[in-house]
Amino acid sequence: MNHLLLRLSVAVLAPTAILHPQAAHCQAAPVTAAPKLDPVVTQLPHISIATVGKGPALFLIPGLASPRAVWDGVVADLAKTHRVYLVQVNGFGGDDARENTKPGLLDGITADLNTYIVANKIKDAAIAGHSMGGLLAMMMGARYPQSTGRVLVVDSLPFFSLLFGPTATVESARPFAEQARARTISTPQATAPVTSDPGGIWSITAEGRIKVANWGAKADPRVSGQAVYEVMTTDLRPELGKVTAKPFTVLYATGAGPQAKTIWEGGYAGSPATLVPIADSWHFIMLDQPAAFLQALKSFVGPQ
Repeated sequence: MNHLLLRLSVAVLAPTAILHPQAAHCQAAPVTAAPKLDPVVTQLPHISIATVGKGPALFLIPGLASPRAVWDGVVADLAKTHRVYLVQVNGFGGDDARENTKPGLLDGITADLNTYIVANKIKDAAIAGHSMGGLLAMMMGARYPQSTGRVLVVDSLPFFSLLFGPTATVESARPFAEQARARTISTPQATAPVTSDPGGIWSITAEGRIKVANWGAKADPRVSGQAVYEVMTTDLRPELGKVTAKPFTVLYATGAGPQAKTIWEGGYAGSPATLVPIADSWHFIMLDQPAAFLQALKSFVGPQ
């Protein structure tokens, strides 16, 4: 049960710990040079979209309390062969919350994505998402199949509250989700950068954990709180059969040990998803195993 609660703290409840980190005195994580993006960013009610590169469409959606900078380590390579669309949820990365303090955040994000894809006549879009972004990618595949050509999920379950146990239901998770939302909303945002290891299992390295903490510290607590609640009370398992996108691939970190395989195989049982374990990694696979992560992304989008 300890592993399950640890995984839950990483994938769902992490913002309650990183919205108010303590400043300390040690070397900060090295900064990855951000890719040079196109100058125009499209603003929608629930998300903004930045672009770079030319070729087939690839949408990258970060997770809970995370900015588009999560993908900085892979964007330059992917943009050599693809038109990369970097999504950022309004309220994360220091952005204005706009419509994301209200209920319906997840539905609003997917509706925005579909509207953008249809309006720009984008065909066979590949959609990859990390954590909450992975749940959104699956929602796109299940609810907007005409706008979704491929789906890649990075360390995300179709029902996050399975991390409490295999018999969890939306109703049994709701009280915990309400507590998590209230706790997150009431946590003040940090006013100083994180410079020492905050602990936790977001990443296997201190540098990675510092980077994740600083990303999360810029997130609006109101948006993180609403997102926590909706993620914990969304069970997409009954809809996975509607995902016709091929491939439909799920990368999952094995840092929790043998239980990781049991949890992820149980969560996706009977679905069309192909599960791919990534060794020696915690939740932010792109930080812990960057070479393996980039190779998995390239395999996902296929030869060009």
